[in-house]
Amino acid sequence: MTRRRTTLLTGCTALALALGATACGGGGPVSAGGGDKALSGQTVSVAGVWSGSEQKNFQKVLDAFTAKTGAKTQFTSTGDNVSTVVGSKIEGGNAPDVVMVPQVGVLQQFAKKGWLKPLSATTEKSVDAGYAPVWKKYGSVDGTLYGVYFKAAHKSTVWYSPDALDQAGVKPPTTYDAMLKAGHTVSDSGLSAFSVAGQDGWTLTDWFENIYLSQAGPEKYDALAAHKLKWTDASVVKALGTLGKLFKDKQLVAGGQKEALNTDFPGSVEKVFGPKPEAGMVYEGDFVAGVAKDQFGKAIGKDANFFPFPAVDGGKAPVVSGGDAAVVLKDGKNAKAGMKLLEYLATPEAAAVWAKAGGFLSPNKQLDFGEYGDDVSRATAKSLVGAGDSVRFDMSDQAPAAFGGTKGAGEWKLLQDFLRDPSDPAKTAARLESAAAKAYKG
Repeated sequence: MTRRRTTLLTGCTALALALGATACGGGGPVSAGGGDKALSGQTVSVAGVWSGSEQKNFQKVLDAFTAKTGAKTQFTSTGDNVSTVVGSKIEGGNAPDVVMVPQVGVLQQFAKKGWLKPLSATTEKSVDAGYAPVWKKYGSVDGTLYGVYFKAAHKSTVWYSPDALDQAGVKPPTTYDAMLKAGHTVSDSGLSAFSVAGQDGWTLTDWFENIYLSQAGPEKYDALAAHKLKWTDASVVKALGTLGKLFKDKQLVAGGQKEALNTDFPGSVEKVFGPKPEAGMVYEGDFVAGVAKDQFGKAIGKDANFFPFPAVDGGKAPVVSGGDAAVVLKDGKNAKAGMKLLEYLATPEAAAVWAKAGGFLSPNKQLDFGEYGDDVSRATAKSLVGAGDSVRFDMSDQAPAAFGGTKGAGEWKLLQDFLRDPSDPAKTAARLESAAAKAYKG
C-alpha cells in the first residue's frame, strides 16, 4: 500500500457523477523503453516499500518491462524507512538503480543530497502529456523533474458497511456535520459509528489533512505543508477543534479513545468488515478495499463501499492523495537502463498491467478507465484524475520525515496525544509548531 501505508448511489456512473469525475481521457499506449530487446543481458535493480500482494503485482509490471526490453529486474523491499535503507546502500557502494519513493519529502531530500538523476526528455514528455501539472510539481525539485508518480492513493474515501447504514436508515452524507449526525444514528442502531486506527499515527494525519484542506482551502494547505504558515495559525486550531468533535464523542468512536489508540490500520478495517463488526464506518484511503476483500472476503461495491470525504464548513470536498514516485539514483550500477524503466513506468501501458491486477490507482489520465477490474476502482480513479490540479498530496508525506513520517515522534505522536485528550486544540497546535520548526530547520 502506498506508505502508510465506494456509496449508496446506484452504479458506477452515478458515483462518478457524485464525485465530479470527468470522462476518460483515452489515448493509446505510449511505447517506451524500446521493443526490440535492446536491453538484453542487463539487470535493473529496484527498491521500494512494497511487500506481499503489492510486491507481486508490481513484479508483473517489471516482468512486462522485461518482455518489452529484455532487461532483467531485481526488486528489494525496503520496509517503510526508505531513506535510511537507500542511504546505507549508497554508502556501501550497493545503490539500487531505481527507487520507488513514497514521500515527497524524501524525494526532495534525495535530490538535495545529489543522489538523483534528472529524468529523460522522453519521460518528461510522457508526464506532460499524461499527468495533471500538480503531479509534475510533486516530482520536481527547483524546477527539475526527478520523479514520476506511478502508483497513487486516494485518501479522501470513507468506507462503510452498506448493511450497517441501511439498518440505521442512513444515506452517505455530503458534509462533515451531517457525517457526525449520521454517525449518531448508526450508534443508536447498535454499532459504533467509526473505527479509528489511532495506533498508526499516519491515519490521524490523514484525518486532519482532509478536514484542513476542505475547511482552510488549498492555498493555506500548501503554505502549511511547506511550513510557510505556522501550525499555531488560527486555521490549524480550528481544524483540530473540528477533528476533536469526533475524537471526544464516545458514541462515534468504537471503544472510545483508549481502544482507538490500541487499534492499528488493519484492525480498524476488521472492526467494520470482519466477522464481528463493531462499527459502521472507517475512514482511510482506497486501499481499505484491498484489506476488506483479501482478508475478510467482502465483495467491493456490495459488502463494502465508500462515499467521498465530505465537505467541511462550506468548503469543497477534499481530494487528498499519496503516491509512489520512481526515481533514478546516480550511483546505481545500471542507471541508464533504470532510466528506460522510468520511461516505461510513465506510460499508460505500464499502469494497465497493475490496474488489471487490482489494488492500484494511476494518476496517468491516459490510462483507459476500462483497464480497472471493478466499478469501485474505476470510480476512485475517475475521482482522482477528475480532480486535476485540485488534488493535494498528503501533507505529512511532504514534511521532513522527523516531523511527518516517524513512529512515536512529530506529528504522528502529537496527534495520538490529541486523540487521547482533544480538549485543548491550541495547545496541540503549539506542540505541532515546535516539532515542525525543529524538523524543517534540520
